[in-house]
Amino acid sequence: MLENVPSQPAMAQPIVRKHILFYGRVQGVGFRYYAKYRARLLSLTGWVRNCYDGSVEMEVQGREADIRQMIGQLSQDSWIRIDRLEEKDLPLEEERDFHTRM
Repeated sequence: MLENVPSQPAMAQPIVRKHILFYGRVQGVGFRYYAKYRARLLSLTGWVRNCYDGSVEMEVQGREADIRQMIGQLSQDSWIRIDRLEEKDLPLEEERDFHTRM
């Protein structure tokens, strides 16, 4: 017989902020719209914008696991192709939403 064992509380994951550059087929395919939609579903904050060289730049803040999940979801879209990304850690910022920038 199984005993009723109380579950351990999940350890709180720290909030991080990342600057990410995405390269590949990332412009003209709904990348920014989809990123904003996914980020808001995952309660991430930050921004995303197209760059002149054809890449997409993003600053995103939230739990590391949620950021990884968003990137995974972006890479599964049939129109988006992420060939590579460059990522670096940033200091946290006070913000409430995820939006697109021009």
